[in-house]
Amino acid sequence: MGMISEFKEFAMKGNVMDMAVGIIIGGAFGKIISSLVDDIIMPVVGKLMGGVDFSQLFLNLGDGDFTTLAAAQEAGAATLNYGSFIQAALDFLIIAFAIFMMIKAMNSAKKAEEEAPAEPPAEEVLLTEIRDLLKK
Repeated sequence: MGMISEFKEFAMKGNVMDMAVGIIIGGAFGKIISSLVDDIIMPVVGKLMGGVDFSQLFLNLGDGDFTTLAAAQEAGAATLNYGSFIQAALDFLIIAFAIFMMIKAMNSAKKAEEEAPAEPPAEEVLLTEIRDLLKK
């Protein structure tokens, strides 16, 4: 078997395809969560904290005095952008919590499915009904 056919066999296995779909959906989910954090949560948190825009929080490590992050970056100054880190950490916490809730719901559904009594096959039900009728 040639290397190309081995690779094709590997790439077409179900778990590889499932993983690829998961990565694509995860990337899209990450964008949704980033938008949720950047556009909805952080502005509210910033407003509650007196109008602070977290994306603009930085510490200047170089010379000069800059009032905005954009001005510092334009001047080429070294900056420590801790506001961006706060947003990324919040993104992670929300994604981790959402995944936890999704897995918890899936486990609950699986457990309920396992606990549900299995119905007997239709033939068995029919035979039971015939038996009961014959007893009468």
